[in-house]
Amino acid sequence: MDFDNPAALFSGLFIGLVGMCLFIYGKRQQNLRCIVGGMAMCVYPYFVTSLLLTWMLAAVCVGGVVIAGKLE
Repeated sequence: MDFDNPAALFSGLFIGLVGMCLFIYGKRQQNLRCIVGGMAMCVYPYFVTSLLLTWMLAAVCVGGVVIAGKLE
């Protein structure tokens, strides 16, 4: 996580917050795909430094959860 760039910092915090909400929702609903997607969104912003890549990975995580739900 790039602490010198405020946009990257706030993006990482926002995406982590959305991931935490997704994780809690999955835990309450006993939904494994939401739990895994939420954990991924909480963890990966710490390791990705590019702002564009951070948002692209967030879209992939949310899209993966939605698509996995449609396939079920």
